[in-house]
Amino acid sequence: MTVSVGDSIPDFTLPTDGGGTIRSDDLRGNPSVLYFYPKDDTSGCTKEAMAFRDLADPFGTTRARIVGISRDSVASHDKFKAKHDLNFTLASDEDGRVCEAFGVWVEKNMYGKKYMGIERATFLVDGEGVIRHVWRKVKVPGHAAAVLEAAQAL
Repeated sequence: MTVSVGDSIPDFTLPTDGGGTIRSDDLRGNPSVLYFYPKDDTSGCTKEAMAFRDLADPFGTTRARIVGISRDSVASHDKFKAKHDLNFTLASDEDGRVCEAFGVWVEKNMYGKKYMGIERATFLVDGEGVIRHVWRKVKVPGHAAAVLEAAQAL
């Protein structure tokens, strides 16, 4: 399954860092940035998280809520968030259902070895829960700034 621009986001409920919970319905009313990333505290994922962190003030002017989603545990998210002073929600999709619903659980190939993993992807969602922009196979440099620019245009 996958989602595209113009689709409503799939219904979901996920545990978050700090013992919280986030539901798809919680995202209604303001824009949201849902970014899927492979693994806490790895090089590319840390750079991506820090880029979103560093743009918190400009994202605040758009009223967009940033949510990072991976299959790491809540405990891993708590450590990752504290270590890098992240100022947005990290949601845990340990069973992978939300990753599958968004179409980011894909076959990957590294050094000739095939395996399943999260494709780095970001979804910009409007206040009604409709996907307005999708970035797949994200390259980290400049990505958060591109998402900010799109959020400012909503």
